[in-house]
Amino acid sequence: MTIYVCMDDTDNLHSRGTGRLARAVADELAKNYPLRGVTRHQLYFHPDIPYTSHNSCGVIHLESDDQDELTDIFEIAREEMLNDFIEGSDPGLAVAHHSQILPPLVAYGRDAKDTVLNQGKSRTLARNLGIRLEGLGGTEDGVIGAMAGLGLAFTNIDGRFLQIGKIRDLTGAQTVENLLDAGIDIVFNIDGRIVTNGEVINEENKPVKPCPVNGKAVLFVEEGRDGLLTAVKRN
Repeated sequence: MTIYVCMDDTDNLHSRGTGRLARAVADELAKNYPLRGVTRHQLYFHPDIPYTSHNSCGVIHLESDDQDELTDIFEIAREEMLNDFIEGSDPGLAVAHHSQILPPLVAYGRDAKDTVLNQGKSRTLARNLGIRLEGLGGTEDGVIGAMAGLGLAFTNIDGRFLQIGKIRDLTGAQTVENLLDAGIDIVFNIDGRIVTNGEVINEENKPVKPCPVNGKAVLFVEEGRDGLLTAVKRN
């Protein structure tokens, strides 16, 4: 079972991104709680929505079924975020046990991918579901994405992993075997075939980012004419 920690709108145009902060908070939480990984979820691009560059939120997945841990987890994440507050940002933080993420929250998360939402709706939803949600500065608009990220992460079919296992230790060309050993569960060619060997390159020269699919960390690759496998980045 999972406890989800979601943060949004934590940066400005000149600072480190939300994903980097989410990984730092995850490292701190991992000192006391088993960490599954960190996912990134793309939200809506629209002129009425203020965002820095990509309008995405970050979700930390902790492997725990103990609701008594929610308060401590929230306070640890909150302290780390406040200690790294960036002027000009409007951060929001939400923490939920998997049992609190009901269909209305999943629907809200999906709406956040193609609809302009507001703080009032996110705060009402959090209150009705008993989810702790807090704005940590600025306009506090980050509470919108913080709630949306919980619903999206819960589906296990949205976004991509920024961190899982030891994949962040691997850059440059890597064998499929290395990637599987590092924490990826399975590699698929985009035409549907399972890939068990070969060398995978990431054109960004960064660690590959597998996708959560039905509880698995799945890396999609595309095979070129030269036989090289290129990692496919999905939102």
